[in-house]
Amino acid sequence: MYRILLLVLLPIFSFAQSSVLGKITDKENNPISNVKITIPELNSTFFSDESGTFSLIQGNGSVSLILEKEGFQKLEIQQSAAADFTIQLEKTIVESNIETVKVVKNQKTLGRKQKAVTNTQNLSQGELQKAACCNLSESFETNPSIDVNFSDAVTGNKQIKMLGLTSPYILMSEENIPAIRGALQATGLNFIPGTWAESIQITKGAGSVTNGYESISGQINYELLKPQKEDPFFANVYASNDGRYEMNTHFANKYSDKLSSLVLLHGNTRTIKNDMNNDGFLDNPLGKQVNILNRWQYNNTEKGIVSFLNIKYFKDEKTGGTLNQDVSNPLSWISNVNTDKVELSHKIGYLFPDMPFQSIGLQQAFQYNKMNSQFGTSNHQINHKSYFSNLMFNSIINNTKHKFITGINFNYDGFQENLQVNFNRNYDRIDTSIGSFFEYSYDNLNNFSFVLGARADKHNRLGLFFTPRAHVKYNPFKNTTLRLSAGRGKRASNIFVENINVLASSRDVIVNDENGKLYGLNPEIAWNYGTSLIQKFFLFGKENEIVVDYYKTDFSNQIVVDLENPRQVTFSNLKGKSYAESFQIEWNITLMKHLNLRTAYKYLNVKTDYASGLLDKPLQAKNRFFANIAYETHILDKGQQWKFDATFNWIGEQRLPSTLANPAQYQLPAYSPNYQLINAQVTRTFSSTFEMYVGAENLGNFKQKNAIIASENPNSPYFDSTMINGPVFGNMFYAGLRFKIKAKKEVVENHEHKEGENLNHN
Repeated sequence: MYRILLLVLLPIFSFAQSSVLGKITDKENNPISNVKITIPELNSTFFSDESGTFSLIQGNGSVSLILEKEGFQKLEIQQSAAADFTIQLEKTIVESNIETVKVVKNQKTLGRKQKAVTNTQNLSQGELQKAACCNLSESFETNPSIDVNFSDAVTGNKQIKMLGLTSPYILMSEENIPAIRGALQATGLNFIPGTWAESIQITKGAGSVTNGYESISGQINYELLKPQKEDPFFANVYASNDGRYEMNTHFANKYSDKLSSLVLLHGNTRTIKNDMNNDGFLDNPLGKQVNILNRWQYNNTEKGIVSFLNIKYFKDEKTGGTLNQDVSNPLSWISNVNTDKVELSHKIGYLFPDMPFQSIGLQQAFQYNKMNSQFGTSNHQINHKSYFSNLMFNSIINNTKHKFITGINFNYDGFQENLQVNFNRNYDRIDTSIGSFFEYSYDNLNNFSFVLGARADKHNRLGLFFTPRAHVKYNPFKNTTLRLSAGRGKRASNIFVENINVLASSRDVIVNDENGKLYGLNPEIAWNYGTSLIQKFFLFGKENEIVVDYYKTDFSNQIVVDLENPRQVTFSNLKGKSYAESFQIEWNITLMKHLNLRTAYKYLNVKTDYASGLLDKPLQAKNRFFANIAYETHILDKGQQWKFDATFNWIGEQRLPSTLANPAQYQLPAYSPNYQLINAQVTRTFSSTFEMYVGAENLGNFKQKNAIIASENPNSPYFDSTMINGPVFGNMFYAGLRFKIKAKKEVVENHEHKEGENLNHN
C-alpha cells in the first residue's frame, strides 16, 4: 500500500515548476485569509488561502498587485516576483468596538463555502439560535437540506435524513473527528447541546477520503466553542409548556496567551406527563440528562503548534410508555432507555514556520458508550468501546495551486451486544481497520478547481477495499458556480442500534443468516454522485440566489429492513435494486435590508426491492416545500435589537408499511395525509450581554391520528408505535434567556482577527 503511495507521489514532485510564495499579514504578523488579490495587467483575480499565502510564477521583474479585504485598507503595490515575500495590511480604523459588533451581527447566519470544492453549507450560531435548538438533532429546523423526524411514538428521539437517507449513512464528525457512530449512530445528535456548537457544516454527497470510508450521503461536521474565543461566563435557560426545562452554563478561563480552558455544563429534565392525542401513551418521555465537557486549547503561534484536549461525560435517562405504569396492570407498557458515555479526544497540529502552507497533525479519540433499552418485554443492551487515530500531512506541490493531504488512520471498535426479543442472543464482536489516504487539490485561483482522493483500507470483516472520491468546481461566469461529485462508501451496519425503534412494537425480529460477517449479513456498499448549480443575480436591485441540487445514491448492497409484514421485521441483504434520488431547488431572496426569505422545494425518490417487490421507502415524503423569513432591526448603540423568524414546512404524503394482515380496526391506509408545520420565534436583545426569546412550534396544532396501533392493548400482537409520520404532541410554546459576562476589551481585540478562521483545515 505504502509503496504504491510513494510511486504516486514521486512523479508529482518531479514535474513541479518554480514559483514564489507571498504571505499577507497584519501589523502583528497574523496571517490574513481570503484577501482579494488582483493583477490588473492579466485581468486576474484570486484569494489568499487560510494561512494568508498565495503564489506567483517566479520571475526577475515586478508585478502590480491590488489587495482588498473588508476591515483592512486597500493596498496597491509593485511587487518583485524573484523570491518569497510578505505584505502587511493595515486595519481600517473604526470608532469603537460596538461598530465591530454591528458588522458581525449583520452577517448571514446561513451561507455556502464559496471557495470550497464540495457542496458545503455553514450554519453559524445565529442560525442555530433561530429555533428551540436544545440539541443538535433539533438544529436543522430552519434548513431545507436536512429532514428531521421522530423515530417512534415513545422514545422522543429525533432522527435526521439527508438526500433521502437516514443518519447512519451520514458521517457525523466533531471538528473533523468521526464522533457519532457505533452504539449512538442513530441517536447521538440528541446528546450534543445546541449551545455547545460554534457552527455546523453540511456537505452533500461523497465527502473527503481524509475522514474515512463510511460516509455515503454526506457529512455533518460541528465545530465546538473555542476556549480562547469564549467569554468568561455564559448562561442559557429554557422552558417549554410540554414540561421540558434546560440549563446551560459555560465557564472560560485564560491562563496565559497560549493556554485556555472551557467548561460546558448542560442539564435537562422533563417531569410533566403529556397525552395530547388521548391514546393513553406519553407524547414525550419523562427523563433527565447531565452533560459535561471540559476543553483545553494550547496555541503557540511562534512555534506553530495548536492543540485541543476534550474530556466529556454524559448520562441520559428516559422513561416512556403508557400513562399508567403500574407493572401489575396488564394494560401498562413501559419503555426505558438509559445511556452513558465517556469520551476523551485530542488533536495537535504543527505549522512549519518557514512554510506556512505545510502542516502535520494528529487526531485521537477514545469513547465508551453504554446503552440499555427496554421496550415492553423486549430488551437490548450494548457496550461499545472505540479508538480512532488519524495522522495527516498537508503541503503543496511547488505552489498553492497544487495541494495535497496524505495520512494513515486506525479504528478499533469493541461491541458487547445482547438482544432479547422473540429470541435471546449475544452479538459480541471486535472490528479493526487500518487505512491510508491521499487527496490532491488543484485550484487555478480563478474559476476552476478539483479534488481527487483515494484511500485503501484493511478491515478484519470488510476485507481489503479501495475508496475513490472526486469533486469538481467550475465558475463559467462571475455569479455562476457548478459543482460535481462522485464517490464510493462502505460501512458495517449496526442493525439493531440503527433500527432500535422497531423494538417498540410486538413484531417478531428475523435476521436472515446469509453467511456474512456482520449479524450474518454483508457490509453496505453504495456509490453517490451528484451536481449542484448556484446562480446569483439582482432583481429590482435586490440580491437573489437560486440553487439547484441533484444527487443519486446507488446501493450495491444494503441491509434491507422489511416492515411489510405487520407481525415481523426482517433484516436481510439487498436482492435487487435500492437507490435514493434527491432533487432540490432553493430560491433565496434579500427582500430589503435585514429582511431575508429562503424557499425550497425538494423531491425524493427512494426505492428498495423488498420481498414483495420494488417499493417506495416507507415513512418518507416524496415532496416537501420549505420557507423561512427572517427580519432583524438595526442594532442600537447599546446592542438593543429585535429579531423575528418564521418557518413553514409542507410535508407531502408518505407510504405506510402494509397492515393488510391486521384485523380491520388495526389497519392503516396505504398513505398518510400531507400536513403543514409553522414555527416562529421572537428574540429581544436588551444589550450585548443579555437577551430573551419566546417561540412556538407547530402553530397549526397538527397531531397525527392513530400514531400507535392497538394503543388500548399494548401487549397484543398488533401493537406498533413505529408508524410515525408527523407530530403527536401538537403545538408547543417555549421561552428562554441568554446572559454572558464579556471578556476584557483587550482580549476581544486580540482574538478578533480569528473570527473567520477554520481551525480544522476544512
